[in-house]
Amino acid sequence: MEFIDEALDNYCCEHSSPEDALLAKLNRETHVKILQPRMLSGHFQGRVLSMLSKMIRPERILEIGTYTGYSALCLAEGLTETGKIITLDVNVQLEDFVRTFISESEYASKIDYRIQDAMQHIPELDELFDIVFIDADKQNYINYYHLVFDKVKPGGYIFSDNVLWSGKVVQTEGKIDKDTQLLQEFNDMIQNDDRVENVLLPIRDGIMIARKK
Repeated sequence: MEFIDEALDNYCCEHSSPEDALLAKLNRETHVKILQPRMLSGHFQGRVLSMLSKMIRPERILEIGTYTGYSALCLAEGLTETGKIITLDVNVQLEDFVRTFISESEYASKIDYRIQDAMQHIPELDELFDIVFIDADKQNYINYYHLVFDKVKPGGYIFSDNVLWSGKVVQTEGKIDKDTQLLQEFNDMIQNDDRVENVLLPIRDGIMIARKK
């Protein structure tokens, strides 16, 4: 996931607003207690998500893939007074951990955390969203995109995480693993989707931002 010099990355973090005390605690405890802590959005990406959310001022956000709740807490910072974020995950083992941190947040009443299979649950959602954040199993990225598209408001956004896949998406020779192939197809699909305008940001492991026209 590291694409720039470590010293420069540290400089960027040092010149970005700090994470608050709850996010810092969640960051630490995820690394100490939870498997695959590299899945955490972390300080810098978290501040990016927070800033984007504050710029958009969403009324409704849908997040696909909660993990330990860090990104949901960051995105919630930009919600309107009556705003809500629905965040979906299938990992029951993390539920108590996540709910503890959500309950400690000032945004607890705005975060609707659901243990649900997104592929089955998204069609049941009768809402329109200002932001959808896709950060779950890569095998279903294309499926998630198609499922949520009609549930995104015109002018709304779809953010997709990990789309650079540790730089492997530029691989053209040798054996290319299935997840890399799927993300290459996903990125190409969005690039060729004339219903959106898009930009791929080389932030952490890559964030694709698609704005619905």
